[in-house]
Amino acid sequence: MGKLTVGALRAVLVVVLAGTVFVQALMVWALATDPEDGSLPLTPLRVITILGMVSVQVALVCVWRLVTMVRRGTVFSHAAFRYVDVVIGAIVAAALVWFAVTILNAPGQRADPGITVIMGGVGVAILGVALIVLVLRMLLAQAVARDVEAAQMQAELDEVI
Repeated sequence: MGKLTVGALRAVLVVVLAGTVFVQALMVWALATDPEDGSLPLTPLRVITILGMVSVQVALVCVWRLVTMVRRGTVFSHAAFRYVDVVIGAIVAAALVWFAVTILNAPGQRADPGITVIMGGVGVAILGVALIVLVLRMLLAQAVARDVEAAQMQAELDEVI
């Protein structure tokens, strides 16, 4: 991975992290100062938004750590699995948060349930992203196994020579 790519990815991660912190701060401020008007359950939606941002932040930190491992050439190790597993967990948590938003929004959509169906579909798509990352984890496991095997073969070859 080149320095430009790593720098660009880290810049994106910082911007997204700053954005999530900003949204969280707004939600905490709104919880403290803005009363509900009764049209929507604002307090639960605000709390869910804060929790959703936490799941995004956890995933961002793990991706940052994985990029660091790639830069150092240590990503093909068992230590990388911890970060990938946390990313998968964060994505599943984000999907659950989205389903909670869908459930809270559903009573207001009784006249037009299509919105609720679309929101449910978005939740399923988020779970699909978790499954894609799980497949990538399996590829990482194969790469780590091949790397260990290659290191063992190199050690055997060095002994012969």
